Amino acid sequence: MERVLTVILAGGTGERLQPLTRVRSKPAVPFAGKYRLIDFPLSNCINSGLRQIFVLVQYRSWSLQRHIQEGWGISSSRLGEYIYCVPAQQKIGEEWYQGTADAIRQNLDLLHGKSFEEVLILPGDHVYKMNYQQMVEFHRENNAGLTIAAIRVPRAAAARQLGVFEVDADCRAIGFAEKPEEPKTVPGDEASAMASMGIYIFKVDVLMDILNEKGDDFGKDIIPGLTGRRTDILLYDFTRQNRIEDSLIQVENGRRKKIMVERTRDSSYWRDVGSLDSYYEANMDLIGIDPSFNLYTEKWVFRTFERSLPPSKCIIGGKTLESMVSDGCIISGGTVNFSILSPGVIVEKDALVENSVVLDDVTIEPGARIRHAIVDKEVIIRAGTAVGYDPEADRVRGCTISRKGVVVVPRGMELSPR
Repeated sequence: MERVLTVILAGGTGERLQPLTRVRSKPAVPFAGKYRLIDFPLSNCINSGLRQIFVLVQYRSWSLQRHIQEGWGISSSRLGEYIYCVPAQQKIGEEWYQGTADAIRQNLDLLHGKSFEEVLILPGDHVYKMNYQQMVEFHRENNAGLTIAAIRVPRAAAARQLGVFEVDADCRAIGFAEKPEEPKTVPGDEASAMASMGIYIFKVDVLMDILNEKGDDFGKDIIPGLTGRRTDILLYDFTRQNRIEDSLIQVENGRRKKIMVERTRDSSYWRDVGSLDSYYEANMDLIGIDPSFNLYTEKWVFRTFERSLPPSKCIIGGKTLESMVSDGCIISGGTVNFSILSPGVIVEKDALVENSVVLDDVTIEPGARIRHAIVDKEVIIRAGTAVGYDPEADRVRGCTISRKGVVVVPRGMELSPR
């Protein structure tokens, strides 16, 4: 797909993910133990045959740029393949990026002198599998000026959270509202709303024309004014049209075997991890015998930068139950249950970690207990400390409590018993 330029918008501040975004941009937030959020759109691009990619960065971008440089040096510019980070440079004024459309507008020079026919614009902070080639083919077959990926979600989940299209019986967009109180429903499916995924394919000339419109953000400013006025805008129904056939690994009677399967659930899974609760829930979706989102595949591989660490080990009666454990972890007499441990985590004697996401290089000392929590990097939980059992005590220590009660321990903290 050499005629398609991909631009990933990765400058978001992620205010609703604080304190996880206190020291990093939203696309750089760790996820699923060994990954970062940016790895999902980048992996989807590589798996879809898209290898000309610009990543637009802005807010606290150092760790993100370092991650891409160290983990994504897999292309050859001599062969016309590249993944370049492009920092905000105030190219057309004195302002930094004011929104998604403004970020593209300030970087139109990246298109000058090139032979691209379409521009694929992606958010850098969602978790999903998507074959972008199918969407490009849909866009070309229908001679669309702009194609927007949309997904059917429960109406209640869209309210005040997602941009929602009003659609007709043929699933054509006739209106759009950003995070409405009362989302419009899909004709014939009153329980669902058609939400924008923030994924756009433009013909180059249409993109140039649309960026002449006033407004800095596609979702808030530009798309609402285009729906109903332009007839060359189409919706790509992600739930019904995205298909990914893959080889999965199953274990039966102690033996590994591969099976080829088109995982309908995987192919329609999409999470905007824009809040602490959605981030926590998306991580939990990975755990279990038959998870909603399966990383254990061979064809649709997710890539990342990996530290050089030894294998993890359980010693002195350590136990892991229904959990994901990354490299370099030591469970030394403690118990880990339905949790995700990132690289370098130490769980000591009689410590208990359950229903939690623990990021890199956390030390959990003897007898400490953690439940229903997100623990950021390099935290030390001292012996006998309980996290997630007394919300008021957690707040006093400096932790954040999400709307649904998930306790978030900021990076580098040292927690002791009261």
